Amino acid sequence: MLDAIERGFADVGTAGVMLHQTVAARLGLHITDHRCMGLLCRYGPMTAGRLAELTGLTTGAITGVLNRLERHGWARRVRDPEDGRITVVEARNVDAFAERTEALLGSLRKRMRALASRYTAEEMELVIAFTDEAVAITRDETRKLQGEGEIE
Repeated sequence: MLDAIERGFADVGTAGVMLHQTVAARLGLHITDHRCMGLLCRYGPMTAGRLAELTGLTTGAITGVLNRLERHGWARRVRDPEDGRITVVEARNVDAFAERTEALLGSLRKRMRALASRYTAEEMELVIAFTDEAVAITRDETRKLQGEGEIE
């Protein structure tokens, strides 16, 4: 059973990467830029450092992402209104991005919600808890591989 779960997560990961690569290409973006724009839309303005933490990318790589997103009109860097020494990144044209993304992913969202509706609330709570913990473990392992921790 554990092997089947590992295979399932590997398959979900691959399918997700391929899906988002295709969506990004349809939007004229690199997959990393697309995912970073999604984070900016989801969490709101943040520093480049915070975006690096959420993605596991280096701050240098995030600089490249932000340069491309700014060039495409999807994001901009602004001074933090509370502390002018800090620069934050904010999404631009969020409604247009959401509309384009919905046009590409709306069918998937509907199908996934239909799938989820076949399960009880208790079963879905278990899936959510397992997924949340799996994501935390994956992020921790990513940091280890990036040299921020010991490799076991």
